[in-house]
Amino acid sequence: MAHIKAEQLAAPFRGLREGQAPGDSAPKTLFYPPGYNVRRMTVWADRLGLDRTTVMQSLRVAVASVCSMLLARSLKLPEFYWAPISTIVILLSTVNPLTLAWQRFVGTAVGAIVAAVIASFFQTSWLIYGVGIFVCGILSAILRLGGAYRFAAITLSIVVLIAHQRGPWIVATHRFVEVSLGIAVALLVTLVWRVPQAGASR
Repeated sequence: MAHIKAEQLAAPFRGLREGQAPGDSAPKTLFYPPGYNVRRMTVWADRLGLDRTTVMQSLRVAVASVCSMLLARSLKLPEFYWAPISTIVILLSTVNPLTLAWQRFVGTAVGAIVAAVIASFFQTSWLIYGVGIFVCGILSAILRLGGAYRFAAITLSIVVLIAHQRGPWIVATHRFVEVSLGIAVALLVTLVWRVPQAGASR
């Protein structure tokens, strides 16, 4: 009788030790998901319109954005959020990452310099602001920067139109560092974490 009771007590746990619950044909191990569960997850992902590329791209952008934010905060940058914003813009753009990174990097530098000069010598007004945007466009054309003009205009708008407690050159430098940090993280992630094309994931 004691032997029977011991067998009865051990029966519910025997399958768990073997990676399979009693009466179930699929294993139930904790660290090794069973194949049938993987297949079921794939089916549900397909029903939701998801594929491997979508999941990996979302994960890559999330990890890179968090890294940019943490790096910017560790450097005690006052508006650290511009770093992850730059990372997101680079990683999710349909333009070549290297091309877009160069445009954003140079455009930010041009916009920051023009904005710092304007804020140092002129009182901000609609006219001065418009002249600054115009100058950014002319400089981008002369320097053959192409699409960098839009980033120069955006940077100038942020530095000139938003009230800051620090001097214009300090604000412009911070903006350039924050954006450059986000660009660097995006490029690094692009190089070390490749995401397959949408058609290759199925």
